[in-house]
Amino acid sequence: MSLSITSTYAGEFAGKYVSAALLSGNTIANGLIEVKPNVKFKEVLKRVSLSGAIANASCDFTDAGAVVLTERIIEPKELQVNLELCKTPFQSDWEAISMGYSAIGENLPKTFSDYFIGLMAGEIAAQTEQDIWSGTAGAGTFDGFATLLTAATLPTGQDIAKVAGGVTAANVIEELGKVADAVPSSLYGNEDLYIYVSQNVWRAYKRALGGFQANGVGGNGSMAMGTNQDIDIQYFDGIKVVVANGLADDTMVSTLKSNLYFGTGLLNDQNEIKVLDMADLDGSKNVRFIARYTAAVQIAVLEDVVFYS
Repeated sequence: MSLSITSTYAGEFAGKYVSAALLSGNTIANGLIEVKPNVKFKEVLKRVSLSGAIANASCDFTDAGAVVLTERIIEPKELQVNLELCKTPFQSDWEAISMGYSAIGENLPKTFSDYFIGLMAGEIAAQTEQDIWSGTAGAGTFDGFATLLTAATLPTGQDIAKVAGGVTAANVIEELGKVADAVPSSLYGNEDLYIYVSQNVWRAYKRALGGFQANGVGGNGSMAMGTNQDIDIQYFDGIKVVVANGLADDTMVSTLKSNLYFGTGLLNDQNEIKVLDMADLDGSKNVRFIARYTAAVQIAVLEDVVFYS
């Protein structure tokens, strides 16, 4: 009789593993967008707007104003990871004794299988971070915010072409100014308002704040810190500026955090983490690692977005 290491975590029981994979990327882990964790198939994002409802007082009831209901759909895509490893390379490993003494019933070391599940989770997190911002629907990927915005028609002045030659420390103040100036007046001053920037824009802004460009803050930069500044939230014209690691170079997005959604089904029965020992099934020395999960993003109100690309 062989001892199998086959383990299956499905639905709610897979939640902690899938959650670690999907929610540990920079954007979600730092709370930079809204997460809808229990979207089983698809969900409607509804927005109700009211205008013209205030009028001069009178003795009569006079209906006034307009209520507009708009909807956008978030539909998480089913994704998976399928990997297969042979036990043989681990026979001479320092953990060989934990595999057992039987030539037939060898087990992949438990610590390694745990480690490999963590490795899978890290890979999923990195890919999810990339897809959230710049993904294009294809094999193993879903459309990100930049892809959705490129395909959308934004209000006049809110779709900004990037500067020729790219963003640098010498021009980043001017380029950020274009984004800030295009933010709708109804959003400005909102605590929820952000400018999400790519890594190269973030570094350029840090260097500009460091005082090594003609930005008027002096040779030692803002607060005399030079470039010795934390990677943390900065501000520009009163708007929070944060780095979005998944954005392509020279890209910026400004909107309310509550306008950007990531949808998944952490408790969905489709979620699954499985370690499957094939010895009892086909007599091989292979072990299969399987992960299944769902993910997608959506923008609730396109009119509330400024896109620089």
